[in-house]
Amino acid sequence: MLEIGSLAQLKELTGKEVAISKWQTIDQQQVNRFAEATGDSQWIHVDVERARRELPYGGTVAHGFLTLALLPRFFNETMRMTDVTMLVNYGLNRVRFPAPLPVGSKVRGRLKLLAVEDIPGGAEMTWEVAIERESESKPVCVAEAVFRRY
Repeated sequence: MLEIGSLAQLKELTGKEVAISKWQTIDQQQVNRFAEATGDSQWIHVDVERARRELPYGGTVAHGFLTLALLPRFFNETMRMTDVTMLVNYGLNRVRFPAPLPVGSKVRGRLKLLAVEDIPGGAEMTWEVAIERESESKPVCVAEAVFRRY
């Protein structure tokens, strides 16, 4: 767990890969709960038998947005900003899903700090997050996430 104690310390990390999360397995139960929560029950995500027969991955695939929703987990498990009273998800500049994420796969996040800009009362951080699948060279998601810290 990386502890960042000041804005100055954070700014020193600009342009660097700051953290790599632990591997996490994406299971069918997680995919089913996400489908239920979002109303996206497309068969490629929830129909295990059909996916085994018809998809080239040997089973179902996770939703792209489920993959994207792992970002907070990756940040929370890899770093802590001790001088921050509030951290706000401000949005995304760019998101791509270059490869599928078959259910049962392990993923992890690689976090690179792209920029830190001062704003009234805090700072805006832009992070590049590459979510990689174990044993695959192509990431399943690459996102530019923007957070504000106060």
